[in-house]
Amino acid sequence: MGDKLTVARIGKNFGTLEALRGIDFSIAAGAFVSIVGPSGCGKTTFLRIVAGLEPASTGEVRIDGRRVTGPGADRGFVFQQDSLLPWRTVLANAFIGPEIAGKTGEPERRRTLELLRLVGLGGFENYVPKQLSGGMRQRVNLARALAIDPDILLMDEPFSALDAQSREIMQTELLRIWEKGRKTALFVTHQIDEAVFLSDRVLVFARRPGRVQEQVEIDLPRPRTLAVKRTPEFVAYVDRIWKLIENDVRESVLHEHV
Repeated sequence: MGDKLTVARIGKNFGTLEALRGIDFSIAAGAFVSIVGPSGCGKTTFLRIVAGLEPASTGEVRIDGRRVTGPGADRGFVFQQDSLLPWRTVLANAFIGPEIAGKTGEPERRRTLELLRLVGLGGFENYVPKQLSGGMRQRVNLARALAIDPDILLMDEPFSALDAQSREIMQTELLRIWEKGRKTALFVTHQIDEAVFLSDRVLVFARRPGRVQEQVEIDLPRPRTLAVKRTPEFVAYVDRIWKLIENDVRESVLHEHV
């Protein structure tokens, strides 16, 4: 399969602040790629550029060879906060994308119900967000992103608000869902072990201006279970990536607390 996503020379300035510089990489169709790096290295800004929510100052993003000029149904975005509408049911929240696209027929409704079952929310269709746990709300968020049937799934630290145990369960659930549909995935996280567990490749961003310091191929067999996190190979990947960003993380933490 060819490249689904191509990023060429992406740079971003906010006034005199250079946030991103010269980002170049491509992702093959069906691959899962994560981005890690210290706070303030522009991970979220970069993801918003790929989503078409933020213009780049230089360079371009292409999907299947077509230049990204704004948001589109070919990309589903899972935000850090679930941002569900509190007055809408689980089904109605997940169905927002098809509604906006004007596709509200019975096939779309059936597909959205099937997605809710896929993310483990069968039977919760008529609940409202306040009745759900944080993990369940993020499952709705994921179903909502998948309901538009995107080519690329963009995820910005979707599990960061969850406790450690819920986070690990959601990682395995995300892999299960991804294995079913093999969407091309770009996942931003602070957690190195999360990136290694989920990914085919990890892009290591350097401290501002954000840029790709190294690309680490993750050669661990799939399907993966949480047990892989206890293997020497997994630990070696985590150590290698930590060594790449350790100084940048220390600098960013010290800088934030000056």
